[in-house]
Amino acid sequence: MSILLCPSMMCANYANLAEEVRLLEEAGADIFHIDIMDGCFVPNFGMGLQDVQFIAKASAKPMDVHLMIQNPGQYVKMFAELGADIIYFHPEADVHAMRTLQTIIDTGASPGIAINPGTAVETVEPLLHLVQYVMVMTVNPGFAGQQYISAVDEKIDKLLSRKEKYGYRIMIDGACSPEKIKFNAAKGVDGFVLGTAALFGKGKQYSEVMPTLR
Repeated sequence: MSILLCPSMMCANYANLAEEVRLLEEAGADIFHIDIMDGCFVPNFGMGLQDVQFIAKASAKPMDVHLMIQNPGQYVKMFAELGADIIYFHPEADVHAMRTLQTIIDTGASPGIAINPGTAVETVEPLLHLVQYVMVMTVNPGFAGQQYISAVDEKIDKLLSRKEKYGYRIMIDGACSPEKIKFNAAKGVDGFVLGTAALFGKGKQYSEVMPTLR
């Protein structure tokens, strides 16, 4: 199966968002990735609800939302109604993570968890039977343009060893350079969130960059 390439729309050119969506879709984007931040769970603020709604309507491609927020279970239904096809949240931010996963499933969206560089696989293993996607943060969440944390590679290997048992897809978010994509795809990682390390701000057309990454 081909890898999933997921442009991080936080890095897009907002002077003409409709054109950005069209060009990325034509270039072969598989999933549009939306970062939602509350300034509390992470020290930054991310994209707005209007952005989520607009991108969902502007493209037929799937859209995920990455909830970097406290108490994400309170907002799952809202994001599903706005058009999110995949909903990621951080178990670190939710005291009832299993209930939140079930809420995502009940909305008809695909359930996913995102785990920070400092979170051990063993702490989220009780949730893995419910998730369809596990997104591993290879940077500390909240900001674009950080360096890849190589210590996370061991965590990725652990998740790969459990992948067949639980049946999830493994995604990577953070400093996904072409070299890191090649390295991790060869190990069995399914998809990558594309930001400034691989896609945006390269002075090239998306239609030129995306096929090269694939």
